[in-house]
Amino acid sequence: MTAEERLGRACRLAADHWYGVPGYPVTGLTESVGTELPVNEKVGLEHCLGHSQVGRRAGLIVKHVGLNACADPLVQATTQGLSAGVVVLVGDDLEGRWSENAQDSRYYGELAEVPVIEPGAENALECIEEAFRLSEAHSRVVLVRLTPPLLEGDLMGAPVPRESWARPRSGADLTHRGRHQQARRVTRALFSWSTGSHLNRPCAGETGVGAAGGAARISTVYPPPSGIGPVPLRELGRPFVQEHRHLRPPPDAGVPETYRRRGRRSTLCPGCPFGPAIALLKDRGLVPVCDTGCALFALAPPYEHGIAGYGLGSSIGVAMTSTGVALSGDYALLHSGMNALVEAYATGTPLLAVVLQNRCLAMTGHQEAPDVALFLDWARPALVEADDNEALERVLVPPERPMTVIIRGRCPEGARYGTVEY
Repeated sequence: MTAEERLGRACRLAADHWYGVPGYPVTGLTESVGTELPVNEKVGLEHCLGHSQVGRRAGLIVKHVGLNACADPLVQATTQGLSAGVVVLVGDDLEGRWSENAQDSRYYGELAEVPVIEPGAENALECIEEAFRLSEAHSRVVLVRLTPPLLEGDLMGAPVPRESWARPRSGADLTHRGRHQQARRVTRALFSWSTGSHLNRPCAGETGVGAAGGAARISTVYPPPSGIGPVPLRELGRPFVQEHRHLRPPPDAGVPETYRRRGRRSTLCPGCPFGPAIALLKDRGLVPVCDTGCALFALAPPYEHGIAGYGLGSSIGVAMTSTGVALSGDYALLHSGMNALVEAYATGTPLLAVVLQNRCLAMTGHQEAPDVALFLDWARPALVEADDNEALERVLVPPERPMTVIIRGRCPEGARYGTVEY
């Protein structure tokens, strides 16, 4: 068996859902795994995050430039958290052989504060299951960096048995600041994981990173293991581990802040026209993935209903593999949710996409937004006025096919967010 075939088997053993976008050097691996092709890499990661929400492991295979398209949900997932494991296998074209650029994807570990594993020939197969276990233990997406020498070489060993640790996502009462504090605490714990990981071999002399090989080896490249002395390091790509060898854990950010500890929480503006639609979704047990924007206030009193998404424009891609209901603002859909909506219609995925149209960017100063209906003729959306209760009851129903509902309303003149005191 080739390295790609052996890795493909390890991937299928570790998770049931895999998405991938072919491209050198991972084209053969996507074929070996039998990945489903998403409309783009960002939507593929959103699908993985949706599976995670409902307790299913999922993975994504992309090349380095494809990882760029995943940046927003990748970073957002660090503070929003996971349930079941999510792993991204990223293939780096080290010399730009078949790509528009050469790139070292390990730097995304530092940017998103996600662990990065760079396997060698001796441990690549066990690294797949290890990555999923790590993702579930620390509620983080895990990156596994693959390079041409690894994918074109011979792999040793065998995959390890699957052991899923999926658990409910925690922290519903955390403020945004509290989520950041909690994320920093997890990052501190990842430094301990890296230093104690069995994936590394003692670095007594010249050390190879990942597929660079050698008697001594480092595979947990972010966070780097502590105690890397002044030994020569062989790396594929830029000197990432060399640059980060003295990196230390971030300071403890303190006890994560909750809304109750803060004493207040923002809610929808008094007189918001979209309140009845959110209330109806709750009454009917339709659980929305809430996009960034005013849709997030569905999570606040008096509704306290729904699941937070993973960045602006993410709700549809996440909802397609989780609850089947997305709650989005009009600009959020235009921003980057349209690709996922197109895919839902093309594949016939049952989805209720509820778009709150207030024709403005309400959270950033009420800048005017385009008329979203002009971009959705192909979807044949239902156009409903926010105060038309009869029409809302007719269209807000469990989805049997893709359905887009545009609810039209205007923000009250001079409106300001409401506040709940605890």
